[in-house]
Amino acid sequence: MKREVSLIGGISLIVGTMIGSGIFVSPKGVMRNAGSLGAGFLIWLGCGILATFGALSYAEVGTMIPKSGGEFPILLEAFGPIPAYLFAWTSTVVLKPSSLALLSLTFAKYALAPAYNRNEPSGLAIKLAAVAVILTVIFINCASVKLSTKFLTVFSFGKVLSLVIIIIGGIVMLAKGNTKHFEDAFSGEAPGVREIALGFYQGLWAFDGWNQLNYVIEELKNPFVNLPRAVIGAMVLVTGLYMLTNVAYFTTMSMQELLESPAVAATFGDRVLGVMVWVIPCFVCWSVFGTCLGSCFTAGRISYVAAREGHFSKVLAMLHAKRMTPAPAVLLNGFIAILMVIPNDFDTLIDYFSFSMWIFHGSTCAALLYFRYKLPDYPRPVKVPIVIPIIVCIAAVCLVMAPIIDDPKIHYLFAFMFIMSGLAFYFPFVHY
Repeated sequence: MKREVSLIGGISLIVGTMIGSGIFVSPKGVMRNAGSLGAGFLIWLGCGILATFGALSYAEVGTMIPKSGGEFPILLEAFGPIPAYLFAWTSTVVLKPSSLALLSLTFAKYALAPAYNRNEPSGLAIKLAAVAVILTVIFINCASVKLSTKFLTVFSFGKVLSLVIIIIGGIVMLAKGNTKHFEDAFSGEAPGVREIALGFYQGLWAFDGWNQLNYVIEELKNPFVNLPRAVIGAMVLVTGLYMLTNVAYFTTMSMQELLESPAVAATFGDRVLGVMVWVIPCFVCWSVFGTCLGSCFTAGRISYVAAREGHFSKVLAMLHAKRMTPAPAVLLNGFIAILMVIPNDFDTLIDYFSFSMWIFHGSTCAALLYFRYKLPDYPRPVKVPIVIPIIVCIAAVCLVMAPIIDDPKIHYLFAFMFIMSGLAFYFPFVHY
């Protein structure tokens, strides 16, 4: 593939994937576990720092092994083909398509709401609209890498602008003296270790996507320079926006009101934007579509690289002859996502699979530590302090174990068994 992703395109890919519907709809998971406003803000800041640490760790191993596919080539080099295959298997069959399906359904619900006059849109209409969204992002990603990155840049700018409008509304409310909800910010019961872990788990959902540039590193212009710059620029921007957006929310509602609100941004819009309240659903649709585009863009690169290494069918390693896009891999991701839209009853199951992503995040940072020990003199265009990947590894263990310990259910065992079931395909069709 050609190197057509610029620094701005790289920042847009990270920002466009990270800023989804969560910051508009329901950022209350953090506050519920924090117990107080001050502790909640500290957890939000901690989530931004931890995501930045993870992204910097990925930048080091990504420039050491400058291959697309995210965690796949790193796990392959460090721990061999089986962990790499299990990552590709889980991501291709469940994680990436389910993410695209859920995002498209969210877009459909918000886009159709005005046509139904505040009534719930019919299930069939939502599914048809979601399929239309998936087909649109498939077409854009198959048509051209340049076209995809241009769309990502436009939608990322729109996402930032939408949060800036909310932040400006918050500044206006602060200027009017609406600061009562910030008084005694740390009053309330201090969160314990369990609550802090669960708060981080909720907050990091909003930061999910910090590793997206590693999926397309072979298409990034001057990756040794642009990868760390894009990571730092995107993480600082998103963390700052999230913190200020949360401040804006609390200029109009108390902690209790925020926890009771079904859609925090909508409540904020009702109280601040007046006749312009309609822009909130537009913001959500704009944001979610951009995230769909970024998710589909990176998902195809996983199965493309895995197929190139002989782990999947060679068809998936093919590029469009003229457009130089991994069209078969992109089409596979979209096809599975459409199949997941049809039943529309897999939301709970996906929650149980999502903890597995932090298994792979932790394994990738462990690979960095392994390379530091095994290959101390290997060229590293980017080198982070050793404490950074250690912190990410510890956090990954906590984030994997926290939901299982807090609410142990048989579904986690099913999710783990599904991941390991990939070996039933690996040994006969790959190893042998």
